[in-house]
Amino acid sequence: MTAQQEIVPVQSEVPAIAGLARTVEELISQGLDERALTAAVRTELERVLAEGFELPAEQVAPDPVRYVMYPLHVAADGSFSIASAVWDVGQGTPVHGHETWGVVGIYSGVEVETRYEKPTEPGVPLVGQGTDEWGAGQVTVCCTTDDDVHQVRCGGDQPVVGIHVYGADIGTLPRRSYDSESGAVHWFTSRWA
Repeated sequence: MTAQQEIVPVQSEVPAIAGLARTVEELISQGLDERALTAAVRTELERVLAEGFELPAEQVAPDPVRYVMYPLHVAADGSFSIASAVWDVGQGTPVHGHETWGVVGIYSGVEVETRYEKPTEPGVPLVGQGTDEWGAGQVTVCCTTDDDVHQVRCGGDQPVVGIHVYGADIGTLPRRSYDSESGAVHWFTSRWA
């Protein structure tokens, strides 16, 4: 496993994201279990996306080489983060987990998500659980700590931008990636753009 990097707090200057961060912080302080917490965050993110907001161009810009995650908010204690995740046309992630809970809402474009059963033992091929497409304004609970393996990619002819809310500083958190055919596990850290 890789060592966790130092957490660098980030505060968004986008009012809708700053408000979302305050709400997530309040929800976490209530001590809700992950299922109740992610349901509440999902409801809030749906509301924020439906009301509309504009992110600065530099927080939605694709990278020509690989997908990128821009930190919109990182709690000083690392208890949660909000990211703008951007995949250019043809880009995707390896099969991976998050090691925490997460909620994803699509800001623009189409994201294709393929889910897998979380392995219970190492070195066993992964079992697929299906594929979904998520369009602008749609929100999903992408993961809980006990159910957390998927692969995502851009599904259209324009970049996809997602607003990701995680129960940790996702840019510093060591996570697992998987070879879906062999079940081999490798640890990585996404790192912020």
